[in-house]
Amino acid sequence: MSKSYFITGTSTNIGKTHIATGLLAAASNLGLSTAGFKPVAAGCEATADGLQNDDAQKLLSQTSLSLSYEQVNPVALKPAIAPHIAAAEIGRRLNSERLAGFYRGLMTKKPDFCVVEGAGGWKVPLNDQETFSNFAKLIKLPVILVVGMDLGCINHAILTAESIRRDGLPLAGWVANQIVPDMDHYKENILTLQRWISSPMIGEVAYKSEASVDEIAEQLDIKALL
Repeated sequence: MSKSYFITGTSTNIGKTHIATGLLAAASNLGLSTAGFKPVAAGCEATADGLQNDDAQKLLSQTSLSLSYEQVNPVALKPAIAPHIAAAEIGRRLNSERLAGFYRGLMTKKPDFCVVEGAGGWKVPLNDQETFSNFAKLIKLPVILVVGMDLGCINHAILTAESIRRDGLPLAGWVANQIVPDMDHYKENILTLQRWISSPMIGEVAYKSEASVDEIAEQLDIKALL
């Protein structure tokens, strides 16, 4: 049976792609076919093949199915700003139904394991009426929350977990991703999050500036998701 998860984070730049690629690698190591999907990516660069995003390329590199870049990242935006603002600058309007259609098209390839990476946090806008949470609700996936372990993460994590549940989606688990080398009272922060977030911690990824995908995969409990 195919398993798909929506990856969100407590903010931007807290390692969603870091964790998403690790999960794909861990699934692949178990012999599962994999697919990464980043429906909207801002901060893309011009290439001979059009606009492409580094995070989406990383997801594609850990995708075992034969997919094009556009299947992994159908909406590529150049400015490295909030997606709805980047889209408005070029006269486009993002909407959750269209993004859901791209996801359903990808799923016709029938990957055993798929991760769908959002942009920024749970409530990043798609347009004036919708946020990424509307898209997540349309495709009805359980959510994995990446917590960037730094000062302020407790509040951000608890609020995000509560918002996911209010939106009617299950929080399958959360990952503690160490984004700074030496966080004060790190263990106390972990214990607090475990107390306040009822879903299981499925990974505790240590800070390392140049960690390989396999090193990340080893720190994630992929079997808890299968």
